[in-house]
Amino acid sequence: MAKILHIQSSPMGERSYSSRTARFFLEAYQAAHPQDTIEELGLWKTELPVFDAVAASGKYKIMRGLPHSAEEARAWTGVIETIDQLKTADKIVVSTGMWNFSIPYRLKQYIDIIVQPGFTFTFAPDKGYSGLVTGKPLQLILASGGEYPAGTPMADFDFQKPYLEMIFRFMGFTDIRSLRVEGTLSPAAQDNLQKIKAKAVEAGQHF
Repeated sequence: MAKILHIQSSPMGERSYSSRTARFFLEAYQAAHPQDTIEELGLWKTELPVFDAVAASGKYKIMRGLPHSAEEARAWTGVIETIDQLKTADKIVVSTGMWNFSIPYRLKQYIDIIVQPGFTFTFAPDKGYSGLVTGKPLQLILASGGEYPAGTPMADFDFQKPYLEMIFRFMGFTDIRSLRVEGTLSPAAQDNLQKIKAKAVEAGQHF
């Protein structure tokens, strides 16, 4: 039995194209894998750890091999719990819209919490960086108001998909799959959603 962690990062509820596409995907997944469980981490409903000066100091102490103070250890409790939630899942789904050509700040906050030395990546002078979260498939479910086809000038504005693929590769993910419903601000938005639905259902069945 596998556990899916769905990291949901849109505050728009049923108006969200990424959330609706994720629902198509996850319903198809659950139908094909009834024994598996799906845990949703709603980033707009969850109180994420604040990565303030105390937590940042704790991070650099880890990098230097120094012990935490009591205050830093308390700050790191929430960080470690958030990382453990990711690492104990068997499969990861991230759904998000595009904000200012990139990702919502709550998703960026989550990423800044989980990308930590010794937990999700390591560094060695002779090998460089190595990811520590391995053997888990990742499904990105993305939405964007515009369209950013590869090889066109508009692709240069896309800091959503490339960033997410890069940062999860950095943590050790190698099986990264992407679905994106584009043109959600266009008159064809509903048609585009229906077109991606069939792809989402098929992807969910085989995830």
